[in-house]
Amino acid sequence: MPRACPAPRRAVLYVPGVTNGAPTHQRPRTRVRAWRPGVAGIAEVFHAHFTDHAYPAHTHDTWDLMILDDGRVDFAVDRRRHGAAGTGAVVLLPPGVPHDGRTVNAEGFRKRVLYLDTRVLPERLTGAAVDLPVHADPLLHRRLGQLHGALDALGDPFEAESRLAFVRERLLSHLGAPAPVGGTPGRAAAPLAAALRELLDARIRDGLTLDEAAAVLHAHPTHLIRSFRRAYGLPPHTYLTGRRVERARRLLLAGARPAEVAPAVGFHDQAHLSRHFRRHLGVPPGRYAAAPARDRPPPPLGAPGSPR
Repeated sequence: MPRACPAPRRAVLYVPGVTNGAPTHQRPRTRVRAWRPGVAGIAEVFHAHFTDHAYPAHTHDTWDLMILDDGRVDFAVDRRRHGAAGTGAVVLLPPGVPHDGRTVNAEGFRKRVLYLDTRVLPERLTGAAVDLPVHADPLLHRRLGQLHGALDALGDPFEAESRLAFVRERLLSHLGAPAPVGGTPGRAAAPLAAALRELLDARIRDGLTLDEAAAVLHAHPTHLIRSFRRAYGLPPHTYLTGRRVERARRLLLAGARPAEVAPAVGFHDQAHLSRHFRRHLGVPPGRYAAAPARDRPPPPLGAPGSPR
């Protein structure tokens, strides 16, 4: 059986707006959503829209990595005040250091936060983070947005781990820490990519974590991903998803039901299979298997029944 990917536990809280102590009966002014993903290094994911909230001074035992989606926020770290505004700001707050936060205007702010443990960033980088908590880095902001997207999609831990590796690499550069060296000295990228592809092909159903792949192949995770993309034109998590969809097609055409196919090819559940199947082929798996042969997309080149 494939390794189970536990569904994140999510909590959503709505707080009605208040004006002069009376409910406004309008759309809720505060929205909070939180869950714990099944990805090593990420203790919690937290999304919020605040319009009239002020955090008291407090600390975390994790790193607080925030992207601001819109609005403005004012906060203090170690008794020094800072501000962030706009759609591109990234804020990194270290563990154990007191900080607060508050809205600046009536529009408030929307944020997405990752709470990262010290496997991602070591505590020794706390001083550098206190000195520079706000980063105007469009690439880091984009990578964090992609990571949040992967964490929002149930059953994609391999993609989330891959995206977290690049976020970590970027944060280390901001904090003045040298990123780990690529991989085993003298090992060329092309053979490394081929070895990773063989490993993924052997683990289509069961899957594997990025750390497992890196340990087996003796390479740093980001070097492994870059080597694979350079060799095959796509990241390894995208390749693995495509192989699972390809295998699902064959099972569906052989008469298996989508609910049976999903775990057999490594998807979390039928909904996870359907989402990727529709993205690849334009129809859900049930309709694909029921369609007349003339209406189905042709099989991939090299697959059984495809033109040579």
